[in-house]
Amino acid sequence: MMIRRLILCWSLVLLSLSAMSQSYDLEDIYIRDPYILADRESGWYYLYRTSTSQNENGAGIGGVELFRSRDLKKWTGPQKVFTVPEDNWITGPVWAPEVHYYKGKYYLFATLNSHLTWKKKKEDWPAYTFRGTQIFYADKPEGPFLPFDRIPHTPMDYMALDGTLWEEEGKPYMVYCREWVEVVDGTMELIELQPDLSSTVGQSMRLFCASDAPWAPDDRPSYVTDGCFLYKTKTGKLLMIWSSFAETGYAVGIAESTTGKVAGPWKQHPEPLMDENGGHGMLFRTFDGNLCLVLHQPNSPGGQERARLFEIEDRGDTLRIKKAL
Repeated sequence: MMIRRLILCWSLVLLSLSAMSQSYDLEDIYIRDPYILADRESGWYYLYRTSTSQNENGAGIGGVELFRSRDLKKWTGPQKVFTVPEDNWITGPVWAPEVHYYKGKYYLFATLNSHLTWKKKKEDWPAYTFRGTQIFYADKPEGPFLPFDRIPHTPMDYMALDGTLWEEEGKPYMVYCREWVEVVDGTMELIELQPDLSSTVGQSMRLFCASDAPWAPDDRPSYVTDGCFLYKTKTGKLLMIWSSFAETGYAVGIAESTTGKVAGPWKQHPEPLMDENGGHGMLFRTFDGNLCLVLHQPNSPGGQERARLFEIEDRGDTLRIKKAL
């Protein structure tokens, strides 16, 4: 029995090494909601995406895998870094994985899904199911990522998604989205986290609604909030990029805190940063200091989604796309 276990372990190691030796161009990798961690500790860029596996009963279990690159052009992988614990509150598909380096550890923000239905707002709408963001931790960007608990960090009675990290005056916060399926007009929410990100502090507060964006059409039956990510400009303005639908399709808008604080109030910039049916973006700096945006495009079913990279100009009061990379 011991020999069989050793053979199995070595087989898994060899499979992992074989996967990591495969090289891909970015345009060859299917991905939605891309997230790139520029990890200065290792000198690698890590690209995270969702994955799914099956347990011994054949049920689908959500997970996360990564690709890595030295130059943002050639990527090796995928490598599995996380599988949802089978005793978790829900174990279905993972959406929008983000990995943040914070005070010596790496934290995975993962939106978890289930097929457990609460209700429907309208007969022709998607079901109102359990969905929320949960935080996991690891010592390395490659994981393994472990749970603090078996419950989400977002409120259990919210249909929540796309949590991201922000620190202000020494306190960590999660900004996340509340799903349009539940509230019709999707909202952006804020909740404080414990210093070690293990749980939350206090109550969630609303920052803005999706319909606040001037570029959002007036005649929609619902409004979406997706893919929030915060950034402080060279002049100290606090901006948030986030996604919804414009007249031309999926888009990335910019919100600005009028106080420079994450609690706002927030105002919306009149024009989106990008409105060519692509979105759920995040910002990062390359190792040589360039500010970049990564998002998925097109926002269409059928496996056509790819990560698209753009160099971004920080104008102090707003952001502009300089060129595609």
